[in-house]
Amino acid sequence: VSTKSGLDPGGAWHAWGMACLKAGNLTSAREKFNRCLKPPMDLNQLNHGSRLVQDVIQYLESTVKPVLITDDDYFATLRELEATLRTRSLSLEMMCEGKIQHNSYYQECLFYLHSYGTNLAIISFYMRHDCMREALLHLLNKESPSEVFIEGIFIPSYESGKLHMLENLLETIDPGLESWGVYLIAACKYLQRKNYYHILYELQQFMKDHVRAAMTCIRFFTYGAKSYTELGGKQTWLLKIKDHLKVYLQEVSRSSGRKKMAFTFRKKMSATDVSRHINTVDLQMEVTKFLHQCESSGASQMTDSSLPTLFGNNNMKMDVACKVILEGKNIEEGFGIAFRVLQDFQLEATEVYSKVAKQLVKQQKYSEIQQLLKCVNESGVAAKNDGDNIILNCLNEFKNIPAEDLDNLIQDMDSDENKIQAYMMCNKLRSAYLVSVRQEKARAVQLVQRVRQLAESSGDHVVGAICAQWLAVHQPKVRNRLPQGTRK
Repeated sequence: VSTKSGLDPGGAWHAWGMACLKAGNLTSAREKFNRCLKPPMDLNQLNHGSRLVQDVIQYLESTVKPVLITDDDYFATLRELEATLRTRSLSLEMMCEGKIQHNSYYQECLFYLHSYGTNLAIISFYMRHDCMREALLHLLNKESPSEVFIEGIFIPSYESGKLHMLENLLETIDPGLESWGVYLIAACKYLQRKNYYHILYELQQFMKDHVRAAMTCIRFFTYGAKSYTELGGKQTWLLKIKDHLKVYLQEVSRSSGRKKMAFTFRKKMSATDVSRHINTVDLQMEVTKFLHQCESSGASQMTDSSLPTLFGNNNMKMDVACKVILEGKNIEEGFGIAFRVLQDFQLEATEVYSKVAKQLVKQQKYSEIQQLLKCVNESGVAAKNDGDNIILNCLNEFKNIPAEDLDNLIQDMDSDENKIQAYMMCNKLRSAYLVSVRQEKARAVQLVQRVRQLAESSGDHVVGAICAQWLAVHQPKVRNRLPQGTRK
């Protein structure tokens, strides 16, 4: 073959090689293909090699004649099938040997694949011909990257319903699974990206990766739920989370006495953190049961689009506490559970109580704010001004609370200073003045001055005059000063 003819020499050698193949002259075909086929630069590239190599393999595979089964062989074939099911990995090995090693065309495929193909092409060939064990051993021997495992072995296995067969073989080749750690973690990440969480969960259980399996169960529990009634029906996932974490604790305590095991690919967690997570699950079960009952009895008032659980961040946990307090028959009913949520996760209690109080103002349930304050004060951990701050936060946002309810709320405050601040915020300047004058003299003068300034700027001349009169008596330096507008 010469370039003088104007033909591409590579193409001509390939055509000649194919002609030899079709004539059944395998040795000559090898010689011709040797002139035009080249091994890939990177054996781990994610393709099946050059088009020319693929054409050769395709022809050889299509040339293998299927074995014809006669009636006499029918029951013998059934017996073989039973044996295959009984000793799957052993039979698989025998099947591969029988099918590939004793067939010249399959042997020829392997020659071309090993000479000119990529690792993915070789592995895919084994998988196509039910030789998963050979595919796995080739992957290990060549230390191929995880992408080759995903593309060549893992995806074909689960797509053809052979995930259990794959798991059995992985375990047979390496009972501790350590050789497969990188590949298994990559498979988990792939499944997560694809949102194939049921296959992911099955794989994590096979890997005995209990911490990650527990995390997948959390996803099953929370995903797509629109109400706590729905979550009530998914509580089995909470039990499974606990089971996984307890088994993990047992395994950690068992291995701590012995020589340290590698377990490099399984997620680790300290015993303290595991116990904390178990406690979270217990508390979530209690929250779920309570809010499920509230929704069933029609007591539920809130219509949030998002459904908070204790598996979210701190803001979400605070939303859970608010929801529990607000959705009971009364404030007291859910306060105990909410209080435990705040304590266990060390959340900003005052912020939660203020959010609840604001919600109660929106719902015009002013008496329940007083009940909330009572619960807060009786909790035993409230700071001195917690109750007062809750009311002040409310007043900051809502100026239109009915007068009687407003007075009741302010009178419930502990500190006179806070009462004065609240009255001034609501423009109840006479009341602010009356509490101010009861304070120690130097402080009273300061407070009355502030009330007077507010009265003057808001045009309340009556309260302004009362303040000026009081200051004239108790603050001699300003005795001659009268409210603006009174001198002509």
